Amino acid sequence: MKQIKNKTILITGGAGFIGSNLCEHLLKSENKVRCLDNFSTGKMENIAHLFANPNFELIGGDIRNPDECAKACKNIEYVLHQAALGSVPRSIIDPATSTDVNISGFVNMLVAAKDAKVKRFIYAASSSTYGDSVALPKVEDTIGKPLSPYAITKYVNELYADIFYRTYGLDTIGLRYFNVFGRKQDPNGAYAAVIPKFVMQLMQHESPLINGDGEYSRDYTYIDNVIQMNVLAMATENQEALNTVYNTAYGERTTLNELMAALKSQLAVFDPAIAEVKTTYGPNRAGDIPHSLASIDKAKILLGYDPKFSIQQGLEEAVGWYWENLAP
Repeated sequence: MKQIKNKTILITGGAGFIGSNLCEHLLKSENKVRCLDNFSTGKMENIAHLFANPNFELIGGDIRNPDECAKACKNIEYVLHQAALGSVPRSIIDPATSTDVNISGFVNMLVAAKDAKVKRFIYAASSSTYGDSVALPKVEDTIGKPLSPYAITKYVNELYADIFYRTYGLDTIGLRYFNVFGRKQDPNGAYAAVIPKFVMQLMQHESPLINGDGEYSRDYTYIDNVIQMNVLAMATENQEALNTVYNTAYGERTTLNELMAALKSQLAVFDPAIAEVKTTYGPNRAGDIPHSLASIDKAKILLGYDPKFSIQQGLEEAVGWYWENLAP
C-alpha cells in the first residue's frame, strides 16, 4: 500500500471504528496524529494504547463547537473528517441531532480547516447518497433522491465541500463509504452495524434477525480497503483527482443470506454449534435501499486504488478479531 509519512494529520471521530483504525495506521507510518472526539459514539478503549506514542494527541471536543474545531485544526496539514452520527434508523428517529452534527459540525470543520490553511480536507461521505437510484453499479455522478435524513446530511456535506473549494480554494476529497466492516466495529447498541451484530449473536447462539427476505445486497468493504483510500486521497498529487467524490468499496455485492452463511461457516471453525443457529426474518427497515454495488473505476483511474480485501478475506480477518476479543 502507498504510504504517507512525516505529516501532521487531524482525524475527527478518531476514537470511532474507522477513525481509530486510521489513527493506528498513520502513527505506524511515522506521522503526527491528532484525534478530536467527543466520545458520543467513539470509545476510549479504541485509542488508549496510542497514548504512549509521543506523536499522538487527543483533544476531547465536539465538532458542533467552532472554537474546538479551530483548536483542533491548528498546525495541521491534512484533515480526515470521520466524525458524524451514523445510522439511517437513528436519523429517522432523531433527524434534528443528525442534522446538527452531520451538517453544522461539518461546516464548522470546513471553516476551521480553511482558516488554518489546511492542505487538504478528506471526509467520510456515504453510499446512502445514491438514494432511490436503481442503477447498478453505482457511479459517482448518478444519484437519486435521498431516502433518509442521514442520506440528506451526507449529500449536503458533498455540496458544502464543493462550495468551499470553489469559494475559498480549500481542496477536498469525499469518500463514499459502502458498508465498512472490520476490527473494532462495535457489535452493541441499538444502531450496531449488521456484521458485528450478527457475529455477536451467533457467538452467543442467538438467532440473528434479518430485515426482509435476506435478498437485499450490499457492497461490504473491509476496513483496510478504506484505510488505503484515505492514504491515497492524502498522497495524490494529481490535480484532476481533487475536489470530487469517490466510491470506497470492493466492487462486489453480497446478499444478507450469503453474508449469514459465510459468517456461520467461518465462526463454526471456532465453535461447530454455530453452524446450526437458526436465522429469523422480519419486515424491511424504513429508508433501506434494496441493492448497493459500487463502481470503483474512478478511484482506480484517478487515485490508483487497488483494494486488497474481498468480502471473504475481510470476513476471515474480522471474525478472527471478534472471536479473539469478544467471544463469550
